[in-house]
Amino acid sequence: MAHAPQIKIPATYMRGGTSKGVFFKLDDLPESARVPGPARDALLMRVIGSPDPYCKQIDGMGAATSSTSKTVIIGKSSRPEHDVDYLFGQVSIDQAFVDWSGNCGNLSAAVGPFAISNGLVDPDRIPRNGIAVVRIWQANIQKTIIAHVPITDGAVQETGDFELDGVTFPAAELQLEFMNPAEEGDGGSMFPTGNLVDDLEVPGIGTFKATMINSGIPTIFLDAEALGYTGTELQDDINGDAAALARFETIRAHGALRMGLIQKLEEAAARQHTPKVAFVARPKAYTSSSGKQIGAGDIDVLVRALSMGKLHHAMMGTASVAIATAAAVPGTLVNLAAGGGQRDQVNFGHPSGTLRVGAQAQLIDGEWTVTKAIMSRSARVLMEGRVHVPPTGF
Repeated sequence: MAHAPQIKIPATYMRGGTSKGVFFKLDDLPESARVPGPARDALLMRVIGSPDPYCKQIDGMGAATSSTSKTVIIGKSSRPEHDVDYLFGQVSIDQAFVDWSGNCGNLSAAVGPFAISNGLVDPDRIPRNGIAVVRIWQANIQKTIIAHVPITDGAVQETGDFELDGVTFPAAELQLEFMNPAEEGDGGSMFPTGNLVDDLEVPGIGTFKATMINSGIPTIFLDAEALGYTGTELQDDINGDAAALARFETIRAHGALRMGLIQKLEEAAARQHTPKVAFVARPKAYTSSSGKQIGAGDIDVLVRALSMGKLHHAMMGTASVAIATAAAVPGTLVNLAAGGGQRDQVNFGHPSGTLRVGAQAQLIDGEWTVTKAIMSRSARVLMEGRVHVPPTGF
């Protein structure tokens, strides 16, 4: 019996921040995958190697972690004052779905460089040497991201001496501005429950103080001590404990319901990417996953976050926006763990080291709002060419 040959699609494999993903130009996709729907999802799952009951993604480009099971589609933007539209797909490792409910803040760092290198930005906007400003429309969450991309001799500068904890090698520094990252309009709110801190009741587990915020990405912040943790945990301390992971998922589901992200608890299983759940603690000394010593005086607050059901090896970029925003609002759990008071930046400790992020928050007519959150990341091309995919389902 004859079988159809694989199709070949232009693609770029990129690292952005502490994540990796397969990047596509919208116009390079098969016609059926240029629009949302089952054909697009089937293509991206097959590219990444999902669903995989072995949870290894051996037959695809994924690497069996939430940080590497990612896809990005970029096209020229028709929106005024924007260069490109950026769509992010978080591919489930073991289940047959792609989660489109949120952004990836880490891969956001690679969007500007990809757009410039692939001719999606007007050449007149690219300096011969200096910084190119790329205006990105984040289509998942309908928000603007401004990327400041270093340029040398008319090309994206990827190499440099900027070190990012969670990434082994140094690279060029790239600054991102997440503009008006909080939920707004149509009944939306940065604090969807209307409170800075809520009592989140989770039947069979307990009631927890929680800050539930929608800025960067919907996130549920809990107190580490209330969960029986110190805030200095590394991946193996959490990910090797199946009961703990199940408990976190139950908390996440109830938090999603309380935030209005789902209507029924069972819907949380099909919404793995959002919300995130994280726990915070006051600064303590610890040893990072690379062996780096982090002193209590080196950081303002400890944060550990889960993504796709596992403790993240560093910190999601979008969750970093949520951390920056929550830290800037007096009275949230993040702010209190960082020492309280109003602040426009915070240096937090995560499993791989530390990260400094900033946010500008204001109380207007009784509602907290944030104009932008800022962080530095790095990005580089790992491989470019064509990805080969068996023609199934698209």
